[in-house]
Amino acid sequence: MKNIIVPVEEDLTKLKAGDVISLTGNILTARDQAHKRILEQGAPRNLKGAAIFHAGPIIKDLGEDNYEMVAVGPTTSMRMNPYQADVIALGPKIVIGKGGMDDTVRESLIKNEALYVVATGGCAALYVDAVKEIESVDWLDLGMPEAIWNLKVENFGPLIVAMDAHGNSLYDK
Repeated sequence: MKNIIVPVEEDLTKLKAGDVISLTGNILTARDQAHKRILEQGAPRNLKGAAIFHAGPIIKDLGEDNYEMVAVGPTTSMRMNPYQADVIALGPKIVIGKGGMDDTVRESLIKNEALYVVATGGCAALYVDAVKEIESVDWLDLGMPEAIWNLKVENFGPLIVAMDAHGNSLYDK
């Protein structure tokens, strides 16, 4: 398993559909409403080189802007199809989710040399162990699951490259 440091500084075009990776650095959770708002208002932070995780984490509010991650697992990515290609054009290099995505996303991955990787559904308790810190939250007005959570992670995975930067997709097989 290859460990990728995010923000992504390396050439992801070397990775192929079927490769197994883990991530260390920061990932941003984003679901439907966050994707929509990113396109309408602009991203609350620079997305260049970022990893975006289609997830609705369970968060415990400890008060005074202090939060604890209880669980974080992937949500169905196809719900982001209407927005994802345009969000990828803003610079993220890795999209993490569950299930497949459509050909507009595949084309955007090729054009922007990015990857779509899948996390295993049902492993929210496992993935939360890789979250070392919640660094910040944006757009909490959308609700905890829809907000953008900036998570510092270490060896977040395993993740499987499902769609690579060359147009290969595990969903074609």
